[in-house]
Amino acid sequence: MINEKFWQKSYDQGLSDLDPKMWETTYVEIASSSFKEFPDKPAFVFMDLETTFLQLDQFANQFANMLVSNGFKKGDVVGINLLNIPEYIIAWLGTLKAGCVVSGVSPLLSPQEMLYQLTDANVKGLVTLDAIFSSTVLDIISSLPQLNLIILTTMEGFLPGTKRVLDKLLAEIPKEKATSLKGREIYEFKDIIETQNFSKESTHIEITPDDIAYIQYTGGTTGAPKGTMLSHRNAVSNIIIMTTWLGWRRGKGVALSGFPFFHMAGLAFNKNCVYLGWKQILIPNPRDTDYICTQIAKYKPNALVNVPSLYQLLMANPKFRALDHSNLEICICAASPFPEDSQRELEEIIGKGKLLEAYGMTELTAVTTMNPLKGKKKLGTVGLPIFNTDMKLLDTDTGEEVPIGKPGEVCVKAPYVMVGYYNKSEETKNVIDPQGYMHSGDVAIQDEEGYLRIVDRTKDMIIVSGYKVFSKKVEEILAEHPAIEMVAYIGIKNPDRPGSEIVKAFVTLKPDFIFDGDEEELKKDIIQFAKEKLAPYEVPKTIEIKQELPITAVGKIDKKILRKQGHPQ
Repeated sequence: MINEKFWQKSYDQGLSDLDPKMWETTYVEIASSSFKEFPDKPAFVFMDLETTFLQLDQFANQFANMLVSNGFKKGDVVGINLLNIPEYIIAWLGTLKAGCVVSGVSPLLSPQEMLYQLTDANVKGLVTLDAIFSSTVLDIISSLPQLNLIILTTMEGFLPGTKRVLDKLLAEIPKEKATSLKGREIYEFKDIIETQNFSKESTHIEITPDDIAYIQYTGGTTGAPKGTMLSHRNAVSNIIIMTTWLGWRRGKGVALSGFPFFHMAGLAFNKNCVYLGWKQILIPNPRDTDYICTQIAKYKPNALVNVPSLYQLLMANPKFRALDHSNLEICICAASPFPEDSQRELEEIIGKGKLLEAYGMTELTAVTTMNPLKGKKKLGTVGLPIFNTDMKLLDTDTGEEVPIGKPGEVCVKAPYVMVGYYNKSEETKNVIDPQGYMHSGDVAIQDEEGYLRIVDRTKDMIIVSGYKVFSKKVEEILAEHPAIEMVAYIGIKNPDRPGSEIVKAFVTLKPDFIFDGDEEELKKDIIQFAKEKLAPYEVPKTIEIKQELPITAVGKIDKKILRKQGHPQ
């Protein structure tokens, strides 16, 4: 390996690799200290209703005991199909306390996508919204014989005095669909935590660091989603490393994140907050920036964590710009590229040095690189490999390690590398090599100080006449054009040169950009701009102007959809 761990010289003073013995435990064990130390502190706030750590502990124990009473055994999978509402946190923690496995299920999935995940993960229990139950689950439940427990709630079901709709809903289920529910237990979530049917005491299920805690599904950008198995050791190591890196102190934080809990980044931040004894401000709709601004003004969080597109939405809201951000200590950005100009604009609003860009993926239990908290931060980079991380960058053609300053695939060996893909041993072998390195599929350049700049996904890399076009790099440059708000590069097959591609750019225009309406002239101007800034093979041959670009559930541009639309214009 080239200059093994040379990046450690750039760590904040006094920081270095941690003792691996620190994560020879389980998440349930390390989180228990919060319930003992901070029983009366708010664990989360939802619609201005606070729930303490003692209440969270008891609610989670009731949920765990409900699972046990319904015959759930250690290792059984519970799907949680909710937005960021209190029931998600309770069900997540209760599932872990029962020794079971959590699988986040996006509420935005189509019926076929949900059927695939619930079948693939062998989900035996599902927590879902009543609206999703009636619109989606009922249509696929006959194909899910293993799903024998369903827990229903509403968006406001946790709030006091809210009208319950469960009985009405069940009464309206058509008879032909009601037959598919025979032999399945159905609960209303509030009944689990409000009645005395289930004990508030711990289940005392024995759990080990090797036990699987999560089966989280990848985005499926290059094929069918895969269930990523993460152990308690994976989860604990990433938490301890990350919180030590950031210098976060127990009981001393208020946090707000727009990441959904069903996504790895949202899940990671949630479990960090519970472990730390921090108050979370729950955001069920991350696109409601007015609501986020009211919550920031009221609770004054010291930590924000979001995807770049949400920060850009916030920056477009005058209310966010007018807020007092003096209490804010850190803004973490992850999950997709964040243009440097936008990063600088955000820091002009919140304060210099507060933005930390990070990088990770589901298979790496969330975070694997991050800018230092106190030391040099390099905007546009995703920082340094965190503690206890071995990393190498490999040439995507030869598999050889690349020199500093050259692009290569990020390969990681660390205690937080996934156990593997659920029931997919071949796919696991394809990404984890015999030396234990996880091949991420992301291409990066590492500088002489160890900072990494992600330039592309290997699957997003475009090959033009043998030249590699790294889309993130050229997208950021093209975004400097005064007309362009968002841009996405894809490659489409070159009919004249088999094995080569043509670069196509999809763009949206800034709302305040004024032009005479001649799109063809604007396209020519954008291409001329690209010719002045980029190498000839990086210049798009075609440009398509769209009202909006397709976005995934967590705010990433969905290039999978764009490729389907990517025929030459």
